[in-house]
Amino acid sequence: MTDNLSSQMEIIIERQAFNLDEVGKEMPILALKNMLFLPGVPTPVNIGRSKSLKLIYEVHKRGGLLGIFCQKDSQENDPGFDDLYPVGVVAQIINILKEDEASTTILLMGEQRIRLESLTTNEPYLKGTFSLLQDIVPPKSDKEYKEQLKAIKDKSLQMMFSKIGLPDFIVESMRKSKDYRYIVNLSFTLVEATLEQKQALMACDDLKERNNQLLSLLDRDLQLLEIKESILRKTQVEIDKQQRDYFLQQEMKHIQEALGGNTQELETKNLKDKADKVKFTAEQRKFFDSEVKKLEHLHPHSPDYSSQVAYLHSILNLPWNSFTSDNFDLTRAKKVLDKDHFGLDKVKERILEHLAVLKLKGDMKSPIICLYGPPGVGKTSLGKSVAEALDRKYVRMSLGGLHDEAEIRGHRRTYIGAMPGQIIKSIQKAGSSNPVIILDEIDKVGHDYHGDPAAALLEVLDPEQNFAFHDNFLDMDFDLSKVLFIATANTLNTVSQPLLDRMELIPVTGYIPEEKIEISKKHLLPAQMENHGIPKGKFDIPKKTMEAIIDSYTRESGVRELSNKIAKILRKIARAIAEETDYPKKLGIENLQEYLGAIEYTKEKYDGNGYAGVVTGLAWTAVGGEILVVETSLSKGKGAKLTLTGNLGDVMKESAVLSLEYIKSHAFQWNIPDEVFEKWNVHVHVPEGAIPKDGPSAGITITTSIVSAFTQRKVKANVAMTGEMTLRGKVLPVGGIKEKILAAKRAGIKEIILSAENKRHIDEINALYLKGLEFHYVNDIREVLEIVLMKNKVERALEIG
Repeated sequence: MTDNLSSQMEIIIERQAFNLDEVGKEMPILALKNMLFLPGVPTPVNIGRSKSLKLIYEVHKRGGLLGIFCQKDSQENDPGFDDLYPVGVVAQIINILKEDEASTTILLMGEQRIRLESLTTNEPYLKGTFSLLQDIVPPKSDKEYKEQLKAIKDKSLQMMFSKIGLPDFIVESMRKSKDYRYIVNLSFTLVEATLEQKQALMACDDLKERNNQLLSLLDRDLQLLEIKESILRKTQVEIDKQQRDYFLQQEMKHIQEALGGNTQELETKNLKDKADKVKFTAEQRKFFDSEVKKLEHLHPHSPDYSSQVAYLHSILNLPWNSFTSDNFDLTRAKKVLDKDHFGLDKVKERILEHLAVLKLKGDMKSPIICLYGPPGVGKTSLGKSVAEALDRKYVRMSLGGLHDEAEIRGHRRTYIGAMPGQIIKSIQKAGSSNPVIILDEIDKVGHDYHGDPAAALLEVLDPEQNFAFHDNFLDMDFDLSKVLFIATANTLNTVSQPLLDRMELIPVTGYIPEEKIEISKKHLLPAQMENHGIPKGKFDIPKKTMEAIIDSYTRESGVRELSNKIAKILRKIARAIAEETDYPKKLGIENLQEYLGAIEYTKEKYDGNGYAGVVTGLAWTAVGGEILVVETSLSKGKGAKLTLTGNLGDVMKESAVLSLEYIKSHAFQWNIPDEVFEKWNVHVHVPEGAIPKDGPSAGITITTSIVSAFTQRKVKANVAMTGEMTLRGKVLPVGGIKEKILAAKRAGIKEIILSAENKRHIDEINALYLKGLEFHYVNDIREVLEIVLMKNKVERALEIG
């Protein structure tokens, strides 16, 4: 297309002026962005806007004229009168040179300057009226004007010769032309000036004044060219110095060869020798050898040389097709898992199942396991035990706060400081192709403009794809199918659904106090004594004291805080041993304040049933279960007012509104007169207002609390409940049942009310957790109230009716 454009422009330069009879009538307007259109200079223009495309095709078809004006703001897609510079050019479309789906290139030829008088319409494209502008041309006898034109022509030719890529016919046309308009307007296109400056020049009617301004711009540009040429000459001197350095380096190379060998050749030989010991496939070795050849063609002192060497070493440091042998002794594996972790039966069972299948089949894609549960329950440390049970290498990879996709896939080698992603680094660190890799805190992966690491993990955690995992830095496929990935998370709410689909989800729930005591005695205390250098037998914490520490100094589902408290005690014991002062060989409950300070937590207690409207619910939090007390009080007023306090979320507020509406519509069932709702305001409060609370599981608790307040009837003692309620009164199942049961046991609750659909969750829980509890399974809120509301009223009951 370039050759075609040049030939057409060559012809157009010689064209005669066209008929201007149409000027003064309504004519189409073409608005240009970021370019100035001048009379007498054929100019190619790229058209993209739909209105402009329609305009050029219609005008070209009938062979008419159009007005060309430049936009003040290039971002404006539908310009009006004030958006256009007032001075433009009347022009004709010479030809349509290029057409495609996105845009069209046309060749325009301008004749004379015009002034925009008005816009008449903007549909289907801009139209308006114009007036012709006449140049004030000095008389032929004006010598100054002649000298101006000659100076413009000479300076323009000087600039043209310095510009690379300018067509020869343009230079020739400037050299031969005697048309003052063509010379001046073509010179405009050569100068470096802003659109506003060029527009102001074009608007000037006096040719002598216009030429003076143009000459000053040409002089400035020529001075800049001289500065650039001076810089180039200095650069040439630098290049000559580089050539000299190159010859010296060649001499040094010959000296090195005479002394015992070339450094580059030694490096290449070393890489090839190492590659011979790596278990490459034929395809992998072919790729490696091609990269070594690239190294041989690089100069040792170039920046790319060191990058290429580092890249080749990264390839060699990977355990290609190198695996550790799995230990298929299931009895031993079970002992290892039981030794390091108390409980977690489902997780251990799943690992042993995998081992059994691997033993029978000989080859199996490793499962992707996700352990989720509250902090401190042993999710991360379990991975180390799994690796030990399997006799595999173990690597932990923390994903918390990761927000760059390149951290997973690696950086492309075009970037300075590029390196492999964390997955490949973990494989290098493990030294085998089948390690156990813990993806810790997978629920805390972030994402921003760098990409989404969670999306990159999809390939890593898909057994159908990860046999050919592609790292951007490595630029080779690596087989991850034999890697046993174990992900950990505190909650699944922030993990994307596609990622969850690729993992086998195993809940790791909290421990009851009895389990915590066993864990602390078998694992935490011995480990901390070893860490603090205290010999076995020198110190002990009895079970009763350990139970007191758990109840009064920790509040968690796991044992991390408990481990920290034991460490705090042992630091003081270690100091006493070092200073040879007395210390208790067995820590008693009476010593806890001295070693741990004042009691930090009071045991969650059931508040009793002495007040109407006070009901105990059960809640799930990220650190385990909690009891949730709901209080309702009534106050005289205009009625129909419901106040909710206690830092409640939207869902919990909606549950309260729903409960009150249900009670109003079924008030007759509890002998509550309808007029009561018009005389009493209802206030529902959930204590500990600093803690945000939300979720639907308090639905039946709030309803029971409000009914108790209106009836002033006592609530059955030592009863807690959890369940969502519908507007029809149906009780729906909720989650976190095990954690809620643990919270109920801590508070001394004896009976728990649940949805009938939650019975299947109770059946899955170890009987040890259920000891001492009675469960009531209900389908409707009326069943709940039948169980918990007693016939007798509270003392000092309000007269509601």
